[in-house]
Amino acid sequence: MNEDGKSTEYRERARRVLPGGVNSNIRSLEKPYPLTFTRGHGAILEDVDGRTYIDYVCGMGPVILGHAEPRVTRAIVETVERGLVFAGQHPLEADAAERISAAVPSVQTVRFTSSGSEAVHAAIRIARAATGRWKVARFEGHYHGWLDTIYVGERPEPEGPAAPAIPGTRGQPHAAVQDLIVLPWNDADALRAAARLYRGQIAAVILEPILCNTGVIPPRPGYVEAIRAWCDGEGAVLIFDEVITGFRVALGGAQALLGVTPDLTVFGKAIANGFPLSAVGGRRDLMDALAGGGVLHGGTYNGNPPAMAAARATLDALSADGGAIYQSIAGTGRALMDGLRRAGAEAGVPVLVQGSGPVFHMWISPRGAIEDPRTARTEGAAAYAVFIESLVRHGVRPVPGGRWFVSAAHTPEHVTQTLQAARAAFADVRAALHA
Repeated sequence: MNEDGKSTEYRERARRVLPGGVNSNIRSLEKPYPLTFTRGHGAILEDVDGRTYIDYVCGMGPVILGHAEPRVTRAIVETVERGLVFAGQHPLEADAAERISAAVPSVQTVRFTSSGSEAVHAAIRIARAATGRWKVARFEGHYHGWLDTIYVGERPEPEGPAAPAIPGTRGQPHAAVQDLIVLPWNDADALRAAARLYRGQIAAVILEPILCNTGVIPPRPGYVEAIRAWCDGEGAVLIFDEVITGFRVALGGAQALLGVTPDLTVFGKAIANGFPLSAVGGRRDLMDALAGGGVLHGGTYNGNPPAMAAARATLDALSADGGAIYQSIAGTGRALMDGLRRAGAEAGVPVLVQGSGPVFHMWISPRGAIEDPRTARTEGAAAYAVFIESLVRHGVRPVPGGRWFVSAAHTPEHVTQTLQAARAAFADVRAALHA
């Protein structure tokens, strides 16, 4: 793939009017350079030069049914023709909320917003109002949005069972994270020590129930159950950040797979197949603080008709036949994971792949599994960078850094084509490793 034609022209144009030429910092990480697309259909993206790519970025996870899925597109178009924003109620809001509550039993009531970062912020505010406490415990490697009050930097070395948070970006005040406590993930001893140290101080514990943002690392057996017990004993609110896992790994989210019930859940991404939408939902007694308990949550675009139509259509498709679509998505993902392992072994390149199928992470590594987010970020990174650049040149696009998302639009033929590209990419990795 040559950097020429309309792609180069557009990048130069964009850099003049957009910081870095992009609208989200992570997009600048794509190699060999940020791609520019004009169309998506099913599992395929097309760039401004007419090149096509099998897409495993899926909009960073939202696209669960496929790009431009006809049922969702029709629902949006039909709704747009009747209006975009009413600053008032409409029946689609309840339609979408009822479907979420039916799919996720822990969610008794729902409040809609536009981004996952906003929904996380609302969940934390609800928890603090309910408990009268301020401290929030979170875990290393977990991502809960970019807002000042929850985004944290990584310390060079772990600092005991828990550590005060440090800002994760320039321009973020230290005061914004002074009530955050950062715990190591999957460390039961550290969890017990933190429970003793911060007794009576914790308003909420927030976590990705499956750590998708850093390595797709599942919790160790009994770990999330121990967190649930800690919250019960402390009177703290347990918040599951299912912005990625919600409606992706299962119709009921990661909580359905793990069998652990949170007090509040944050959803986003796959809830509307890519239309901008997020939600916070959970126990009625907690959520009722938004109705008349003095807890403010607002937003001009909250529950707008097109977003609700997209959610209703997406959730109807995902829940049809008892959620049978998830068997197909997971089967495709597992076939791809197995194929990548085999192709790597045939090429003499060690491959580690872990995840559930609808979302997984890949490393160039001889390890058998990775449970530490710090290791997940660095393991085999240089070799994987060679692999992914080669894949993109061969028309396959995964997420920079190792994650892959699979949609219902991916077919066995897409998997076959992807593995053909992977074999060529593994040859490039082998050459680089032995250079």
